Amino acid sequence: MKSILVLQHIAIEDPGYIKDLMEADGCKLLQIELDEGDTIPADLSGFDAMLCMGGPMDTWMEEEYPWLADEKRRIREWVVEMEKPFLGFCLGCQLLGEVIGGLVVKSEPAEIGVLDIQMSPAAGSDALFGDYPETIEAVQWHSCEVRGLEFNTDVTLLGSSPTTRYQIFRYRQNAWAVQFHVEVREDTVRAWGEVPEYRVALESSLGAGALDAFDADARRGMPEMNRLARLLYENFRRLL
Repeated sequence: MKSILVLQHIAIEDPGYIKDLMEADGCKLLQIELDEGDTIPADLSGFDAMLCMGGPMDTWMEEEYPWLADEKRRIREWVVEMEKPFLGFCLGCQLLGEVIGGLVVKSEPAEIGVLDIQMSPAAGSDALFGDYPETIEAVQWHSCEVRGLEFNTDVTLLGSSPTTRYQIFRYRQNAWAVQFHVEVREDTVRAWGEVPEYRVALESSLGAGALDAFDADARRGMPEMNRLARLLYENFRRLL
């Protein structure tokens, strides 16, 4: 049985569809609710993989969320020192990017909606994304992004959008980050639209009442998004 450590920043953002696949495979998930006061285990050696999820806070908000500093330190321990398998989603992508020397900044503009991502040539030989089509549709819901990773020779760019260069990247051969939400289920967009911070960002970007159209777009594309999530999970599982 594989043991997976999941770092969460808000209860509603768990591993979603990927969690469903992991549980169906018999994986044991330990979900750490950092925003609720949970702490990351002192000894990480018993875990096979770490997942780091999204959230409404930003990476630089350490005064408001003091646990962010420790989370970054433990991600570094896991990814850089232990070199064990890691997947980061949205905020988790930004946290990994910052840990390995990137800079997290405001996106111009924010990316919210079902939008295209173009895979890079390097993705074709990647252990996780090698079987992805050249262009994919994905649920985006972020106002910040990672920049400056081109200065780290251990980083490989795997996918970009017109707004965000580092939509998908790999660090060495053990850590991957996606800025979008590959883990979505059919009810995800509607549920996230009830979170005040997320609704404000949505309506600021797409206008009042945009949730219905966003939800409909996500549901339309869900079969293919779930197929790609399954492919990602099956490839990741081989590393464990």
